[in-house]
Amino acid sequence: MAEAVRFEEVFSDLYRLAYRVSFKVLGDRGDAEDVAQEALARAHVRWARLRDRPEGWIVTVATNLAIDRLRRRNRTTESRGEPVALVETHLSERIDLARALRRLSRRQREVVVLRYLADWPELAVADALGCTPGTVKSHASRGLAQLRHHLEDRGVRGGDDVRASG
Repeated sequence: MAEAVRFEEVFSDLYRLAYRVSFKVLGDRGDAEDVAQEALARAHVRWARLRDRPEGWIVTVATNLAIDRLRRRNRTTESRGEPVALVETHLSERIDLARALRRLSRRQREVVVLRYLADWPELAVADALGCTPGTVKSHASRGLAQLRHHLEDRGVRGGDDVRASG
């Protein structure tokens, strides 16, 4: 029987993963660090259940925390009456992406975030989520199609640029 992986042994890798995903959603290093720290704190508390395959869980939690932070940032900007363009050039696009990601099923969101935001190869995503590469391809294809549809419905310029890469 294999020895259980200790949290301390994988902390750095999980932190980098949570940070990378959070930064791509938020576009702010400080906020991404905060989100990554919160995701890892939550993982530590649940480590006995997560230690076999923590990556998918970390990505989901970091993505959800980043989306929540983005929403709060947007509400603060709106309440101060500041033009979004002065606060952050791509804030509205990030908010649209966050909304579109929220509309995906949990598994589609995990696959899309790991595959395209975390830049993981299909085999690594399949291993982390405990599924086959074919399942990853299927969820990625459906998830990207839904993202494209949602972004086009919202009138986001470039919504048709949501495509699979390699």
